[in-house]
Amino acid sequence: MKRLLVSLALLLLMPIAALNAAESANGAKPNVVLIFIDDLGYGDIGPFGNTKHKTPNLDQLAKEGRKFTSFYATPVCSMSRACLLTGCYNVRVSIPGVMFPGAKNGLNPNETTLAEIVKPQGYATTCIGKWHLGHREPFLPTKQGFDSYFGIPYSNDMTIDPEHARFAKDCVFREGMTEEKARAGAIRNTVPLMRGDEVVEYPADQSTLTKRYTEEAIKFITANQAKQFFLYLPHSMVHVPLAASEAFRGKSEGGLFGDAVEEMDWSVGQIMKTLSDLKLDEKTLVIFTSDNGAASGSSAPWRGKKGTTFEGGVREPCIMRWPGRIPAGTTCNQIAGNIDVLPTLAKLVGTEVSKDRVIDGRDISSLILNDNAPAVRDTHLYFNGGSNLAAIRQGDWKLFLIDPTTPRNTPAGRRNANRNSETSLPLFNLKDDPAETTDVAEKHADVVARLKEEAQRREKEIRDHQSPAGTIER
Repeated sequence: MKRLLVSLALLLLMPIAALNAAESANGAKPNVVLIFIDDLGYGDIGPFGNTKHKTPNLDQLAKEGRKFTSFYATPVCSMSRACLLTGCYNVRVSIPGVMFPGAKNGLNPNETTLAEIVKPQGYATTCIGKWHLGHREPFLPTKQGFDSYFGIPYSNDMTIDPEHARFAKDCVFREGMTEEKARAGAIRNTVPLMRGDEVVEYPADQSTLTKRYTEEAIKFITANQAKQFFLYLPHSMVHVPLAASEAFRGKSEGGLFGDAVEEMDWSVGQIMKTLSDLKLDEKTLVIFTSDNGAASGSSAPWRGKKGTTFEGGVREPCIMRWPGRIPAGTTCNQIAGNIDVLPTLAKLVGTEVSKDRVIDGRDISSLILNDNAPAVRDTHLYFNGGSNLAAIRQGDWKLFLIDPTTPRNTPAGRRNANRNSETSLPLFNLKDDPAETTDVAEKHADVVARLKEEAQRREKEIRDHQSPAGTIER
């Protein structure tokens, strides 16, 4: 009888034990793979409407995860990376639109990065790919919370810093290059490939970068499979000059651009296969997105491309996958963006963002993990490449504060043209007019006034609490 009672008790306790085990698994801190593509437009891949490029691995990622249709970045490169890694608008951390090889500044080491959020929680961290937040030694990834770094320090159409480059003793010089020639003068489209803080190949063989980044990523995942890891993979492609390895060159229907996109999709597939083979699928959150709108490709169905603050310049494809946690085959239409990644990861790994700084992003874990979750934030600010506040979105309304049709490389585009003028500010309703074709400012003067006041208030707060970029004397 006693044995029977014990058996019955165990049977009754089993559902509770199973529930506790499930709760424990659901509360586990995930590995994180963050794939950040360069210049990939909203309409460049299958899950977001492209029918020309073959992206089966991204198609599968979307089937197994959640798409975000109002996920925002910025118009150009460096500012987007600053937003992603710090959770702040780039103006708050004083990072310009684009940094160049002659720059003496970079992301201030005093800022807290994604890597520095997860590293104290026991995560192995690496950055593989394009950094673009300062190429000088104090600003490199290994000074910003990453255990290791392999990649190019800025965009692949740039050059080398001939004075300050540190060449490894075994640096591979290609195309007849020598250290003496490299220091004699910079040549466009010849960028250094770095490991840690040293140049290991110059110029980098750009046709092999996607393949080599992928190999490095797989090595990192494999080496750290028994612990938690954070892999930040900011690809160099599909920024110009476009390149693809021999296995993909000439194989797509979209020319060299299509080749580069399809190789990038292959890279995603290799990483997903590695996670599956190592039985890490359910332990890993994968985030796939881009830094700005299309340059060579398509931002359809939105208006505008890279460099603009129309939706096509800043609204990015984004897919997140975490089997067992993120509902498969779902879509989130709420406002979100790369500034939200840092506070969200802080929540998921069980830590808090430091209270000594202002973070613009919000924890969007509810949008990631739950169906039909309400909005976390209803407002987004659009800073342009000149670090001016160019537009504001609140709900479905978007008000431009600077004429969006004025090229930013003109005097009018570089100044805050319309902010203090009496001219009408263009207003669009993104729900009724997602392509931003019909200015409705005259019909909604109250909305214009409200959003203009809100924009001024928010910008003042940011500039009043702005932190400096890191700076080096020489």
